[in-house]
Amino acid sequence: MNWRLALTVVLLVAAVVSGWSVWRQRADDTAMAPDQGRSDYVLHDFELTALNKEGIESFTLRAPLLEQHPQDRTITLDEPLFLLPERGGGYWQARSRTGVVTADHDEVRLRDDVRVTSPEGNPRPVTMNTEQLNLYPETDIARSDVLVTVEQPGSTIQGRGLEVDLASKRYTFKSQVKQRYVPTRR
Repeated sequence: MNWRLALTVVLLVAAVVSGWSVWRQRADDTAMAPDQGRSDYVLHDFELTALNKEGIESFTLRAPLLEQHPQDRTITLDEPLFLLPERGGGYWQARSRTGVVTADHDEVRLRDDVRVTSPEGNPRPVTMNTEQLNLYPETDIARSDVLVTVEQPGSTIQGRGLEVDLASKRYTFKSQVKQRYVPTRR
């Protein structure tokens, strides 16, 4: 999964949309002072599918609002939902209340009620809950420095700080790790 490529596609689409909008409105422009609080571009209720180099879906992003800010060039997202395809079929879902893409597009910060769930129909469904998760697309790494809870049938693991290698799907807790086993009934 190449997050850098996907974020580049998001920015390219946004640049095309904003350029088209400027071209349509140039006849109506007047000599007005620029509004420093206004976004470079805004997308409402959108779905964006990013493809990798081979033209295969890398991820799909759905959100009610995306805005790029002219002062710091960051992109903010309201209630983003990332759908990440799995090789065996189905989609991992990563959602949060807010999200920020840094100006250099090398980090995605999901904040407030972050929830990641495995594809539906998975024989061992996994749910991860935290208040913040940082994704680093270029290195396929996800990190959190706060409390994270990972639940699977029969076990719950909780710890402070988490690093996940998205390519290998291996995760490491950093401290205060607690694990609870709950036998499943058959």
